[in-house]
Amino acid sequence: MSGNQKIKILYLMKILLERTDDAHGLTLEEITEALLGYGIDAERKTVYDDFEVLRTFGMDLEKRKDGRCVRYYVASRSFELPELKLLVDAVQSSKFITHKKSLGLIKKLEQFASTHQAQQLSRQVFVSNRVKTMNESIYYTVDYIHEAISGNRKISFQYFRWNEKKEKVLSHEGKRYSVSPFALTWDDENYYMIAYDSEAQIVKHFRVDKMLHLKVLDEIRDGHELFRDFDMALYSQKTFGMFGGKEETVTLRCKNTLAGIIIDRFGRDTLFTNQTEDSFEIHVKVSVSPTFLAWLMTFGSDITVLAPESVKQRYIEHAVKCLEPYK
Repeated sequence: MSGNQKIKILYLMKILLERTDDAHGLTLEEITEALLGYGIDAERKTVYDDFEVLRTFGMDLEKRKDGRCVRYYVASRSFELPELKLLVDAVQSSKFITHKKSLGLIKKLEQFASTHQAQQLSRQVFVSNRVKTMNESIYYTVDYIHEAISGNRKISFQYFRWNEKKEKVLSHEGKRYSVSPFALTWDDENYYMIAYDSEAQIVKHFRVDKMLHLKVLDEIRDGHELFRDFDMALYSQKTFGMFGGKEETVTLRCKNTLAGIIIDRFGRDTLFTNQTEDSFEIHVKVSVSPTFLAWLMTFGSDITVLAPESVKQRYIEHAVKCLEPYK
């Protein structure tokens, strides 16, 4: 038996996975011809035997009558086509993954489909034109952060922002941040690291694609007690796009037409009080930041800040400041 004959069953599996699905099958003649393309001369009986081996191995291999022909195909896979489409869309919509990396990931996802199904995934690639990050090192940054979290180590890095000349400007006067990472979260199409800053003694958030020259330190992490019962979903909800601010309980009067938006933002458990024919009130804990105030402004007079007075005044000042350029 030649070396090629020994790996016949592997090539057979490759052919079936790549060229068949529940809508596309291959006849025995087409399969033997495909094997011949790999230098393997296969007899009908041995191919039947190999089919049984593949079924025993766990491949969902089926056959169906197509006129006078019998076609063989892989009926189900690790990922169904709708699941792959969801994953492709998630990769495309992720601003923290560069355009180059997106194409690479999608190519890898296509390997979980037949060539016929992969064409549908490829067509999805050209549907969107979303803004992507330009930080190609984000993959390695994420890997280092996971390494630090699993190893209970601190990390250090530099952080940057963009200026009006589209140049990177280092924050913190270029000094390296030294923090204890505890979690990674995806919020508003961006990737964030949640960490404890021992020097400031507070929890901070950092956009992963804006982190540079990250190093895993030998120092043990601080802040474990703060993250013991940490609710990431609740935390993200309160910080509104990861822009920090003082956390306060705010009372808002909302028009009834905004009920769905309020539930989407704060959850179904949010209590609606003092309900009338056209409005209701809510009491919610939020981080009062410019992002939160800007969110309120998108609803105009449909949302009114009732309390506390300090937040009401900040909202008025924010609105006046926004109007200044138009005076």
